[in-house]
Amino acid sequence: MSFKDDTLTLTDKVSILRLVSIFSEVPAEVLADIAMVSTQHSLPAESIIINKGDMDFALYVVIHGKVKVHAGDHIFTTFSNNDYFGEYALIDSSPRSATVTTLEPTEVLRLDQTHFNQIIASNKKITQGILNGLIMRLRDYNVLQSELTKKGEEIKLQRDVLEKQRKELEVLNATKDKFFAIIAHDLRNPFSTVLGLSELLAREFENFDSDRLKEFINQIYKYSNNTFNLLENLLQWSMVQTGRMPLRPKVVDLFEVVMENIELLRGNATNKEISLIGPEEGEWFSYVDVNMITTVVRNLISNAIKFTEVGGFVKVKFEQDDRFVTVSVSDSGVGISAIDLSKLFKLDSNPTTIGTSQEKGTGLGLILCKEFVERNGGKVWVESILGEGTTFRFTAPRISSH
Repeated sequence: MSFKDDTLTLTDKVSILRLVSIFSEVPAEVLADIAMVSTQHSLPAESIIINKGDMDFALYVVIHGKVKVHAGDHIFTTFSNNDYFGEYALIDSSPRSATVTTLEPTEVLRLDQTHFNQIIASNKKITQGILNGLIMRLRDYNVLQSELTKKGEEIKLQRDVLEKQRKELEVLNATKDKFFAIIAHDLRNPFSTVLGLSELLAREFENFDSDRLKEFINQIYKYSNNTFNLLENLLQWSMVQTGRMPLRPKVVDLFEVVMENIELLRGNATNKEISLIGPEEGEWFSYVDVNMITTVVRNLISNAIKFTEVGGFVKVKFEQDDRFVTVSVSDSGVGISAIDLSKLFKLDSNPTTIGTSQEKGTGLGLILCKEFVERNGGKVWVESILGEGTTFRFTAPRISSH
């Protein structure tokens, strides 16, 4: 570096050095001594002030102009009017870690480490002032660190919100895909069957005997009933997804809920010669939304009948402790494989299986069961061995009838 130019007055140099944080608390008369040994330099553009690896131990303050701190073509930062760099070189003798080059004609004020050390050795006030400046800088750093920590926490919260929204969008997309799959396949197929049978009956009614007519009518009833149950589940599911099904809990006799559903589904069980066994009568009271829990019980019993062979059994049982009533729906049916067990209650991977009498379903009923049970403060789970039957259990908050 060259082009030394001492056009600055001592007062000018003091003012410039005051911009350096470590000198902010140094008394003016002492800072004047430091200013006296500092030197002014005028440099053209593209002048190298410091080379990476240089043993250049000095502080620089940019009076006018602009410099870049870089390693090759990579620029770390730039400094312009009243910025400074290299203050640590006044007390550190490590090689320079980057190159500093002027970007335009630039004037700098340079304070050499050797001159600085000579002044410090003869004036304790400088040391005290520098320490005060360092303390003030440390305080500023702590404030900055606190602000950065706060900003970091805000960013984390925003990231958590975005992640939550991303997961919600994934669920919504899965919901949309499931919805369209149901509309496109599981509703279309039974309607097509019912329409086909109805058309055949209307066109060829006189050509069928009573047994054949009864078979067609039973088929129409079965498909219509299955489609109605699917539509009912689909309606409730859509209401849950859109927040149009508020929770309305009250004291409910679970025994009555179960027995009503057993009677409702007894015809399905009788058609397959399945024994439908209700729970023991007793005080099985819970504080739940009766419509939601009715849907849960109906779906679990209906599924048990669907996947039980002719001549099997479906049994509902109650247990309770101080906090919960546990409702169990067990069957002697086909069971569930370990792979399919892990997929149950999940919208994006919920398996669908054909019943023992070719009954079809979407698996949507179990999704509803989980949603409704958890909204009422309980949990639902399943235990099964392939070929040996299945037991679904769910809990509901217990309450005394008195």
